[in-house]
Amino acid sequence: MPISDSAATELAQLLGSGTAGELIPELVRQGLQALIEAEAAAAIGADRHQRSDQRRGHRNGNRDRLLATPAGDIQLRIPRFRTGSFFPSLLEPRRRVDRALWAVVMEAYVSGVSTRKVDELVVALGCESGISKSEVSRICQGLDTQVQAFLQRPLEFSHYPYVYLDATYLHGRDQARKQVISRAVIVAVGITANGQREVLGIEVGDSEDEAFWTAFLRRLRERGLSGVQLVISDAHAGLKKAIARCCQGSSWQRCRVHFARNLLAKVPKGSQDMVAAALRSVFVQADAQAVEQQWDQVIAMLIENFPAAAALMEQAREDVLAFRSFPPEHWRKIWSTNPLERLNKEIKRRTRVVGIFPNDAAIIRLVGALLLEQQEEWQLDGRRVFSELSMAKLDKTSESVQDQSTAAFAAAA
Repeated sequence: MPISDSAATELAQLLGSGTAGELIPELVRQGLQALIEAEAAAAIGADRHQRSDQRRGHRNGNRDRLLATPAGDIQLRIPRFRTGSFFPSLLEPRRRVDRALWAVVMEAYVSGVSTRKVDELVVALGCESGISKSEVSRICQGLDTQVQAFLQRPLEFSHYPYVYLDATYLHGRDQARKQVISRAVIVAVGITANGQREVLGIEVGDSEDEAFWTAFLRRLRERGLSGVQLVISDAHAGLKKAIARCCQGSSWQRCRVHFARNLLAKVPKGSQDMVAAALRSVFVQADAQAVEQQWDQVIAMLIENFPAAAALMEQAREDVLAFRSFPPEHWRKIWSTNPLERLNKEIKRRTRVVGIFPNDAAIIRLVGALLLEQQEEWQLDGRRVFSELSMAKLDKTSESVQDQSTAAFAAAA
């Protein structure tokens, strides 16, 4: 479609005296406007002021539409029809930001940039009108499809001998009670049979009770989670019962870091450093027999002055020392939830700028997008948590581990 005489005159003036900063936005506007006019002519069956037997209607003025692009803010005219409606296919309803800036806004949001700084970023890219908080939120809803596809993907194509479970807490708004409450965000990370990490899933709920964890683990099972030999978590009562119910045939490792906190709570503050050092001595032993012997020595040392701490160690022996049945090369990374704790810290850092989430969907959107990004980094990195050679040793220990775990879980349940 040829440009109008007035538009051609304006363009000629810019070519003669204008700068690139003025010329490029005008070229973009002229191109987009020409495409819009051509589509409107095709829809109505005739160009503007053209007499034609194929005409199916008449124009009725225009409405302005501001589009933010990397070239700057572009003011477009959308033709109106006397009957029916028209909206050009190159634009999208209720969206004034083009796809390039759309992607920039999404990436900034997932990276933990506040909505105020997103607005400053958009302005810096040439869109002087900026972008509102509500528009940032609406744009980021486009992440939902990608996040849900990631969180609902099948898990049946690999076995996951090790599974880490933990929760972190974020602030969300309860619309029914009109209050800001703490929301538990539970995360599951698995180690595949070839030693690579994968994010298995997330869930948001009111608390970490047994029903909440059980429903989460059952959904993982339904998606194909299998081959689990060891579940690593803290000793939350609801979680422990859910693992016993949903992960039969696998062993449970109580996180040594969480256990240390529980143990030191039963010791006077002045003696905590000494007890902590004694507990750490257990985890520097080279083989399973030495680990058990050192555990017994620490209990003997504590029983006289700190009987409550000694009783806790005796009670938690099998749970905290479950790692000893697995290859020694794996011990350092399976006796605690530290690998998952680092991921939770990143979630906290990225979500801190949000402060209070309006609903659970917003939490899943941001946390899910963050974990999807982390998963892609792990895949591109290609590094394994454990070597394939050491993972092959798990097959030799799986039968004995299952026999031990069946009895332990029966007692826990």
